[in-house]
Amino acid sequence: MINYQFINQSSENSWLNYRRYIQAICEKTALFLKLDETYSFSIILMDESDIHVINRDYRQIDRPTDVISFASSDENALVVGGDEIELGDIFINIQAIRSQAEDYGHSLKREFSFLVTHGLLHLLGYDHLDKKEEEVMFKLQEEILSEIARR
Repeated sequence: MINYQFINQSSENSWLNYRRYIQAICEKTALFLKLDETYSFSIILMDESDIHVINRDYRQIDRPTDVISFASSDENALVVGGDEIELGDIFINIQAIRSQAEDYGHSLKREFSFLVTHGLLHLLGYDHLDKKEEEVMFKLQEEILSEIARR
C-alpha cells in the first residue's frame, strides 16, 4: 500500500480534483511492484517560480523544471510511527503540466499522472541515468499509466 499527502502550494485550486489519479497511481504501483509494506510520500504542487528556487538551491540548476523528487533516504527509508515507510517528497510545477501536455499532445490528466508516476518511481529507487535503467523505468511508467491516463 502507498499512502500520500497532497499539498497544493500553487496559485490554483483546480488541481485538487486530480487527487483520485494519485490514488489510482499509488494502488497500481503497489500492485505492479508487489509492495508488501506500507509506504507514504508527499506530493507538492507549486508554481514555476517556486520550483525554480528549489532546483537552483538544491540541485544547482538555475531554471525551473517539471518535477523534482527528494527521497527520504537513498539506502534506508524512514519508518514513520512504526507502520509506514516514508519515501520522500515530489514537487510538481503546475505550469509545466500545462505546457508539456500541449507540447506532447497529452491531456492535463495524462501529463499530471505521468509526472506523479515518474516522481514516485524515483522515490522507490528507479532512475534513468543509463539506457538500461531508462528502459526499465519508462516501461514501468507506461504500464502503470496504461489504464489510468491514456494520452
